[in-house]
Amino acid sequence: MTASDIRPAASGTAAESGHQFPPGFLWGAATAAYQIEGAAAEDGRTPSIWDTFSHTPGKVFEGHTGDVAADHYHRFRDDVRLMADLGLSAYRFSVSWSRVQPTGRGPAVERGLDFYRALTDELLEHGIQPAVTLYHWDLPQELEDAGGWPARDTAERFGEYARIVAEALGDRVQLWTTLNEPWCSAFLGYGSGVHAPGRTDPVAALRAAHHLNLGHGRAAEALRSVLPARAQLGITLNLHQVRALTDSPADVDAARRIDAVGNRVFTGPLLKGAYPQDLLDDTRGLTDWSFVQDGDLAAIKRHPLDVLGINYYTPTLVSDGASVDGPRSDGHGSSAFSPWPGADDVAFHQPPGEHTAMGWSVDPTGLYDLLMRMNREFPDLPLLITENGAAYEDSVGPDGAVHDPERVEYLRVHLEAVHRAMRNGADVRGYFLWSLMDNFEWAYGYDKRFGAVYVDYETQERIPKSSALWYAGVARTGALPEAAEPGVTETPAP
Repeated sequence: MTASDIRPAASGTAAESGHQFPPGFLWGAATAAYQIEGAAAEDGRTPSIWDTFSHTPGKVFEGHTGDVAADHYHRFRDDVRLMADLGLSAYRFSVSWSRVQPTGRGPAVERGLDFYRALTDELLEHGIQPAVTLYHWDLPQELEDAGGWPARDTAERFGEYARIVAEALGDRVQLWTTLNEPWCSAFLGYGSGVHAPGRTDPVAALRAAHHLNLGHGRAAEALRSVLPARAQLGITLNLHQVRALTDSPADVDAARRIDAVGNRVFTGPLLKGAYPQDLLDDTRGLTDWSFVQDGDLAAIKRHPLDVLGINYYTPTLVSDGASVDGPRSDGHGSSAFSPWPGADDVAFHQPPGEHTAMGWSVDPTGLYDLLMRMNREFPDLPLLITENGAAYEDSVGPDGAVHDPERVEYLRVHLEAVHRAMRNGADVRGYFLWSLMDNFEWAYGYDKRFGAVYVDYETQERIPKSSALWYAGVARTGALPEAAEPGVTETPAP
């Protein structure tokens, strides 16, 4: 399979076949390097900011670290066979920058690249398309010590790193993502401090956001200079589907402010070539944005995206916070510091109804609305769902199986939302379940399980959950089953 296989459905196909997805639709699963690889100090790898953060007391649940994680570095061949057994047509993984280029500068460590070469070859041998993410939050610690993403030089280093990986894998990988969720890197890493590197400076967060955008531009330039013309280039954004609590002008403006710093801080420069004026106005009391230099915006937008990756889990419900007491509840972890510069006084609300183990509401209408918004604003831009999934309190039952009917239903209703958006014109090319397997869930450590495959962290045994078997059936047939009858929780193997 090549990138050319990521194509739109023939006109009318999805609408005419009920819950049948079109031929060529990618059915995948996703992971990230620090969350699953382990082997934290092997073959030349040096610490990333997440190694440092997770080893800092009080930063991660019960002091958990990614030192071993799911030991994917040593077990990747078994894991790829598991993917093949589940009928996946694509696998989205990230490259560990500090495994490939330990200091963030200079020549690559070939042993690090060899791991990703071997993983890519194994995927291709099993008929699974590799989808590479260059950066999923694990900045080499030496670059953080030199200033991190708030420093302009980090964007330049990222372009050089992108070239190294493209030269190593470009003959085999056709689908490339530069950054995963740069909002989290900038605003949770440098604003609220709940993610690595744990800094709490709103101006640094805004500088980081710009340099992540610029880093995308530098990486896109490098990739286009190395990769074959058929390669597809994208970025993955965790776009917030922001809703106002009421239709009052104050609440509507609160939603606008969160949309500006949560979404348009990236879609503006990436897709329109400018930062939105209201974002500049909202943050004028913090910075004059002089860190945006001449030529930056042109560099960010110079190489158009072939596809936009969208990560979605839950909508965001907000109101004006002037009269609201209590801690902020935005779903992004607890901190006395805000990840919303220019919108610190916005209040976040917990929507009613069912919630996952993360406390996030289960609401597929948010995904539908988000896809339709992107379709309206950028109608010529193909979309991929690069992450969607849920954490639940999973455990191995007396029969040795892991039954997770809640996750099955979560996936079903969100895939229904994707299908409905496609029927109504959204050009969605594929869906990547988050996550292939249970893993190190950042500041939540191993306390939250998002995987379709259960991981026993003591033995490293993998047990496909009911949701994995259900998803395998969907991936193999492209057909979305109707809801299970009440009381039916088991899903047969495909």
